[in-house]
Amino acid sequence: MAKEVSGPGRRVSEPRLETLRAADSDRQKIADQLKAALDEGRLSLHEYDDRVGEAYAARTYADLIALVDDLPRPGMSAADVTARREAEARRSARRMPTALVVLWTIWGALTAVNLVVYVLVAVTTSGHLYPWPIWMLVPGAALGVVTAGVQTARGRRQR
Repeated sequence: MAKEVSGPGRRVSEPRLETLRAADSDRQKIADQLKAALDEGRLSLHEYDDRVGEAYAARTYADLIALVDDLPRPGMSAADVTARREAEARRSARRMPTALVVLWTIWGALTAVNLVVYVLVAVTTSGHLYPWPIWMLVPGAALGVVTAGVQTARGRRQR
């Protein structure tokens, strides 16, 4: 039977990972993960027996993933799972919006260019030179106030 190809050596539809056939080693890994869940008290003996039987009868990765989808990684306690979720929530609350990241990047680039030009002019001329890069502090301060306000508002909203 000929393969359907579109272009040199490419299949028309690449199979998704879940539809691929599982190997014996994959089934054994899932069985080991189920044994760890049994040892931690997450599964009853009857449920463990059912799932291990289904694991050894599984044909695809989707069949195997369904057996351990509701279980945390081996060795993780409920406190670990809760702590990880809370840490992720704190991390997302501290994350700046993309618009502010872009504005800070633009301000930083303009400030760097101003400082480099100022240093080059100061080195090549004699006498007193007005420190015009100091004016970059004005938009920087305004951007800092806006950032603090946005982060405070986001913190209140998530409580």
